[in-house]
Amino acid sequence: MASHAVKRIPRDGLGVGLRPALMMGEGDFRPPIDYFEIISENFMGPALLPQKNLQRAGEHYPLVMHGVSLNLLGHEPLNMRYLDELAALAAGIDAPFVSDHLCWTGAHGLSHHDLLPTPYTEDLIAYAAERAAFVQKHLGRPFALENVSSYVQFAASTLSEWEFYRAVVDEAGVSFMLDINNIYVSSQNHEFDPRIYLQHIPFERVVQVHLAGHDRMTDGAIIDTHDRAVADEVWALYREAWIMGGPFPTLLEWDDRIPEWPVLVQEIQKAREVRA
Repeated sequence: MASHAVKRIPRDGLGVGLRPALMMGEGDFRPPIDYFEIISENFMGPALLPQKNLQRAGEHYPLVMHGVSLNLLGHEPLNMRYLDELAALAAGIDAPFVSDHLCWTGAHGLSHHDLLPTPYTEDLIAYAAERAAFVQKHLGRPFALENVSSYVQFAASTLSEWEFYRAVVDEAGVSFMLDINNIYVSSQNHEFDPRIYLQHIPFERVVQVHLAGHDRMTDGAIIDTHDRAVADEVWALYREAWIMGGPFPTLLEWDDRIPEWPVLVQEIQKAREVRA
């Protein structure tokens, strides 16, 4: 695998998701953070303005890539055109790593534009791991899988989510992109102890953790919304993770009702206080 030494991310670095709404100005504002994460699909293809904005950001910050449409657990073959474009983008910005989700996103040629779960079964481990290993080899750089938030459980599951997640990552030889908010959301929806989840993660193989906001519905269910500040309970779980396995890079995802830069910077800087 190629070595990527340009603009490395500090192991305890703090980052923010770089969304198009944050890139509209022509100024050279440089928030006091260590790196940005981009949604890969926002910058794939020949569109000139996104490429120009990405170049501006990459002049001053390391950029990591996070995808939402790999469809790793889908039943159809991986989309090679998509993977070729993904690899080209990663090479163009020299991304230290690329990540996507341990889920499926479409079937029969249609994308559902959502991150959909599957039953957690032994026979699916080899399938998912083979595909993840292929993606990493095709990209020529580290590839990481993220745990998703879930709202249903399958009667067919024979493993816990954390057992399935770790088994796939171990067999594939890839890395963990651990979403702390997603762990908390799923733990509340399915009534398990999120600390048990953390205890099953080998943190030396975690390339990054995500933090985000969520919304509690009237029926008690929690939805991963990414449209508000991080909840106190998620900060507490983040501190548990830091004690277990820190340091690791930490990124704030804020995808809807995005506030001004000072608010985003203030929110991610809370991580230093929490883990102190």
